[in-house]
Amino acid sequence: MTGSATPSDAILERLLTLHPKLMDLTLGRTERLLDRLSNPVQSMPPVIHVAGTNGKGSTIAFVRAGIEAAGLSAHTYTSPHLARFHERIRLNGELIEETALSALLEECETKNQGDQITFFEITTAAAYLAFARNEADYTLLEVGLGGRVDATNVIPKPRLTVITPVSIDHQQYLGDTLGEIAFEKAGILKSGVTCIVGPQENEALDVIERQAARVSAPLIVSGQDFTSTVEDARLIYRDEHGLLDMPLPALPGAHQIANAGTALAALRALNINDTAMEAAPGAAIWPGRVQRLTKGPLAEIAANADAELWLDGGHNAAAGEALAAHYAGLSPKRLHMIVAMLETKDPSGFLRPFAGFAEKLHSVPVSGTSMAYPLSTIADIANTAGIPSTISDSVEAALKAALTEGAERVLICGTLYLAGDVLRAGNG
Repeated sequence: MTGSATPSDAILERLLTLHPKLMDLTLGRTERLLDRLSNPVQSMPPVIHVAGTNGKGSTIAFVRAGIEAAGLSAHTYTSPHLARFHERIRLNGELIEETALSALLEECETKNQGDQITFFEITTAAAYLAFARNEADYTLLEVGLGGRVDATNVIPKPRLTVITPVSIDHQQYLGDTLGEIAFEKAGILKSGVTCIVGPQENEALDVIERQAARVSAPLIVSGQDFTSTVEDARLIYRDEHGLLDMPLPALPGAHQIANAGTALAALRALNINDTAMEAAPGAAIWPGRVQRLTKGPLAEIAANADAELWLDGGHNAAAGEALAAHYAGLSPKRLHMIVAMLETKDPSGFLRPFAGFAEKLHSVPVSGTSMAYPLSTIADIANTAGIPSTISDSVEAALKAALTEGAERVLICGTLYLAGDVLRAGNG
């Protein structure tokens, strides 16, 4: 939590105290509270429910852009936030206002009656209340963790489900193998509800297909039913309806080609017109993901040294591969990394793809969590992965050190907590 003095922050701090002593994934607490709230999910606009390991937020950003380009509206629920909790709940494209958020949180707190419930569960219930009480054409709902027993998986009949690429992450909750994790993600599948499946490894796809057959959920699968590729610096989307030729996505990175394709398949399933679909990739906005920082104190320091400054909240091995591929594909420049990571993540897997072209890593502290790796641990892991490393006491100090050592491109990454720190400091 931040040190902000807004009323909602005080309520959010209180809600943290309700967390169960042992973290057990279950729908029971959410269902109990929703029942006390007269089941707002029954009054929400049609839901597009999105699960996956990587690309959920970007895919939602593309889908939202297409819906809005068609002259329609969408509520959006994503997590975690970067700078302010309000980012999690958008009503018709706009961040929820402080007064409305505080009232909803207090209502949920009262109805919960002091019972144990996780922070995510009770704040998700608040989002449901907001969506039920405000008109829109759609609700874009991002899974928090897994899918099968996530607090978002209480929608009996979504309009559409989406599963973005599944990879290894959150093993302590979802399982140690790709198949086990895919099973949890596939828990959002519902009978008769079409699911758009983004690019998957075979082990994950096999599990998703088996679960879909078990519950009679039609699948539209990347590589089988639709493709998205780059041809002559254009995004080309193909499906059974034909071909769409459009500018490359506004969100940088080769991985966004796949995310845009998944979103376009979802828009097609929603019967969004071709003109709006073609506008979607170029209109999407998703801060903290391969974001070039061009304003704020850190960006000014970098600009004065004629260097690029980038920010990304990616934190698992798949994200590391995608990020490394993106920066390796840019014009060659001396790259330094500023990194913090949580103890629940795999720093070796994340950092390994950068070995060989990242000149140095600067390990820095991060606020808002007690679960960050010690700075020396990240530095040691980076050295073992083949990236020379050092320790700095702040992002600003690390940036200045990198620039002094000749860095021409600096990437701040490793956790959304660090991305939040950077954005809250006025950088963007």
